[in-house]
Amino acid sequence: MHPLRRLLGHARSYRRHASVASIYTVVNKVFDVLPEILIGVAVDVVVNQRESFLARMGLPDPLHQLLLLTVLTILIWGLESLTEYLAMVRWRNLAQSLQHDLRMEAYGHLQKLSPGTLADARSGRLSSVLNEDVHQIERFMNNGAHDLIQVFCSTLLVGAVFFVLSAPLALLALLPVPLILFGAFWFMRRLEPRYAAARDAAAGISQKLSNNLEGMATIQAYTAEATELAHLEAASAAYRQRNADAIRVAAAITPVIRIAILAGFVATLLYGGVLTLRGELGVGSYSALVFLTQRLLWPLTRLAELTDLYQRSMTSVRRVFALLEMEPPAERDGAQLPAKPRGALHFRGVHFGYSEDRPVLHDIDLELPPGQTIGLVGATGSGKSSLIKLLLRFEEPGAGRIEFDGVDIAELPRSRLRRHIGHVAQDPFLTDGSVAENIAYGDAAPDLARIEHAARSAEAHGFISALPQGYATEVGERGHTLSGGQRQRIALARALYRDPALLVLDEATSAVDNETEAAIQRSLAEAAHGRSVLVVAHRLSTVRHADRIHVMEAGRIVESGNHDELVGREGVYASLWRLQTGEIASAPRVLTAPASASQ
Repeated sequence: MHPLRRLLGHARSYRRHASVASIYTVVNKVFDVLPEILIGVAVDVVVNQRESFLARMGLPDPLHQLLLLTVLTILIWGLESLTEYLAMVRWRNLAQSLQHDLRMEAYGHLQKLSPGTLADARSGRLSSVLNEDVHQIERFMNNGAHDLIQVFCSTLLVGAVFFVLSAPLALLALLPVPLILFGAFWFMRRLEPRYAAARDAAAGISQKLSNNLEGMATIQAYTAEATELAHLEAASAAYRQRNADAIRVAAAITPVIRIAILAGFVATLLYGGVLTLRGELGVGSYSALVFLTQRLLWPLTRLAELTDLYQRSMTSVRRVFALLEMEPPAERDGAQLPAKPRGALHFRGVHFGYSEDRPVLHDIDLELPPGQTIGLVGATGSGKSSLIKLLLRFEEPGAGRIEFDGVDIAELPRSRLRRHIGHVAQDPFLTDGSVAENIAYGDAAPDLARIEHAARSAEAHGFISALPQGYATEVGERGHTLSGGQRQRIALARALYRDPALLVLDEATSAVDNETEAAIQRSLAEAAHGRSVLVVAHRLSTVRHADRIHVMEAGRIVESGNHDELVGREGVYASLWRLQTGEIASAPRVLTAPASASQ
């Protein structure tokens, strides 16, 4: 479907607003054309006086005729200004509403996509669509629709006046119009692929900037500023080159249209003058037609800018709707959880791979009884985090099933499942708000008492109270005003605030100091009462007191038991334990995993 039709279909709910705006635009063009006609009438009054057109209409005094023309001119100019204002207000409000709806719909749809899909799409490119492309559509709706309607109405109105006064002259004056329209569409077809390439290049710059801003500390630490500047310069140069390719075509539109306009104007000036000299056309009519020729043809020069604006906008429309066409994961609603789930978890024969040639998990059988704590350990790439992605339904298993309180989670809507899981990631995301807002994240009606209780449970109340504004302290973008340990404890408090049946810690202590790890362990000891806990960890000290520990290697569970049992077996876990506690100096058994396996 053509992108313009898709955009109009999307704006169907604003049809009434668009109709009113269009009426104001048409009326404005009528008042815009009338002053040229009044000029012709004024020339007729001055030349013919008591024999003028107005005299024949019953107003013989030339002075009274001029006074009437003056009053009409003031009235018409006032109405033209008023309708221009009303049309602009309507069109621009419509543009604002449409761009708001498009951005909200696109972002809402984006939130339904899986993290893997978003990672493949790249955040910088998605940001470019949500910001730059939506803004480009807004620019077209601001002025483009109004100008297109005015060009169309101008052609009809002025053409009608021409045919009334002189049909042969009308044919000559209108002759360039089809050529101008043909040229505009010819250029439009050639601009489309060029602007598509330019938008892709712009998205590449946005992606590069987004990535570099997040990693600026690393760039500076490795003194890679010159390298990254060169990379950005290359991306910007590619964007400039693609834009230059489009500019070469776009810049040629106006000169071509001007030449066509010149032909129409010269025809009116010369042939109309000959008719006037012969007495076949009145002086006033000739004057009006000369002015109207400019009024008819000169707005067509706007087609150059409109063609450019239109093509840029249609490219953006395609990109926005391409985002909306990205398929979200299928949802089912064939099962219900108990009103207060127990948090029992069971992986049954689970297989998973990010593609057929990238197997990650093989025949995983794992049970977490309600109210117990289990640990999941293993080398990087062993598949631990992939299990968490499957549990949260960020990904779907290729075979097997995962049960939550005996219910296959594939039969549950994702939001219903996640509502009963508290997830603490290795690198927690904090929103740009207050400490309290981050702890009660997602709660439309935060409970201050629950916020403080959750913070105390996560051993975060002490440092929060010491902040300048306590729980009202702003944490900054991604929590940059806090230390890593503080962010991690706020993330744990956020999970506990939900009072989940299942608490999941995914490498939550891998990047914190010993004091923070000890605080999190104490918090876990308290949080474990009455709920199930799944801990994914590199540090074995984090899972030492778990009821059961599963050791993963190359996507399989190779050992299971409690800490003492596993240490006594002298297997993989025992080697890892001695390595981390420094009990042996010799190298432990090397854990291998497929290069493609996920952490």
